[in-house]
Amino acid sequence: MNEEHLRRAVALAAEARAGGNPPFGSLLVGPDGSVLAEDHNTSLTDGDITAHPELKLARWAARNLDADTAAGTTMYTSCQPCGMCQGALARSGIGNVVFALSTEQLNGLKTSGDFPVVPSDGPYLYEEAKVPVAGYYP
Repeated sequence: MNEEHLRRAVALAAEARAGGNPPFGSLLVGPDGSVLAEDHNTSLTDGDITAHPELKLARWAARNLDADTAAGTTMYTSCQPCGMCQGALARSGIGNVVFALSTEQLNGLKTSGDFPVVPSDGPYLYEEAKVPVAGYYP
């Protein structure tokens, strides 16, 4: 863990808040310790609910890094990534994530708690739904 990088993520979160966005920031550090990219939340100013810094950096890594380099990176982020961002991080090949606030700590700071859970129902139609998926994944 590198406190300097983690503090930079917190500073990026402060920049996001000062710019009218939710207070989250992240940076991606390469295997050699250099900062490859950094970003902050822009979900409100961009009008895009997916504009989380972790997701934006995961996309950047998937487009710009080969698999070996991505696996050697570490993302430093001001808060534990949400489920959406965790999924993107897993698919991006980023090697490690270090965060300042846990989701539980974040929710303790919110007066309203976490987002509501969206009800879901399933699975259904297994035999039909498996046809386009079967054999796709190694």
